[in-house]
Amino acid sequence: MYTGTLSFDLLLGDVHSLKQKRSVVRPIVAELQRKYAVSVAEVGAQDLHRRAEIGLALVSGDAGHLTEILDRCERWVAARPEVELLSVRRRVHGEHDE
Repeated sequence: MYTGTLSFDLLLGDVHSLKQKRSVVRPIVAELQRKYAVSVAEVGAQDLHRRAEIGLALVSGDAGHLTEILDRCERWVAARPEVELLSVRRRVHGEHDE
């Protein structure tokens, strides 16, 4: 079994309130869940209206499949015009990790 996580640090575009922030972040979270069958949530910077941290997790029996899905998710978020991807942190754990 392999588990992988991504943590996205995002700068939001023309957002001036937490309500506007939700209208940008929620569709990103929902589409990642729908399109890639991963677990996703806003996990940080909830009190800042121009920043968002989104966490994503995936479990797979195949390391190659896990890497492919994480790569696709990262590219999809990076291509979103409404956000600027500041950084991505990736962690992958395999069956031999402690």
